[in-house]
Amino acid sequence: MMNLCLTRSLLILGVPVKRLNKPEIPSKRTIIFVANHQSLFDIPPIIWYFRKHHAKFVSKKELGKGIPSVSYNLRHGGAALIDRKDGKSAIAELGKFAKRLNENTWSAVIFPEGTRSRDGKPKSFSTNGLKMMLKKNSEALIVPISINNSWKVFKYGKFPLGLFSPITFYTHEPIEANSMILEELLAMTEEKVKSKIDC
Repeated sequence: MMNLCLTRSLLILGVPVKRLNKPEIPSKRTIIFVANHQSLFDIPPIIWYFRKHHAKFVSKKELGKGIPSVSYNLRHGGAALIDRKDGKSAIAELGKFAKRLNENTWSAVIFPEGTRSRDGKPKSFSTNGLKMMLKKNSEALIVPISINNSWKVFKYGKFPLGLFSPITFYTHEPIEANSMILEELLAMTEEKVKSKIDC
């Protein structure tokens, strides 16, 4: 409910949030949602729209403290908190995270760009984290998501906030992770995410 309220609060800025395309996504399977990343406002709608999948996030460890509710959820809700400055420990943490997904049939959200795009233009994907999750979850479904316009809320920084730019989430058809070789799967996922980004 908190994430629904956060999503709806954007209406104060004249910014509706819309989910485009709604393919059937089965429950009781591990789903790996793969999306581009434009702002902090990417996260509440994903949690709300895909709430029945109880997706866990891959996040930088700094977000694990200091943010009411969010930090507690990341620390205790099964998320992967990684140190982006320490590649070795980050891969180890992602390995543990991938194992938890497999053991609990959890779902995950990953932003392979690593950092937010400040102008909406997609960055190249860093696929190490996604590879790790797929190695331990070969039966998972990949669901690409294309996010548009959330960067415009913060285009001037924290103040003033951007107005009147509808945010959209385009959900692509799921892809069976074991339906093709890994490199083809990663390339197809990146291509689908970027295919619906308007920039």
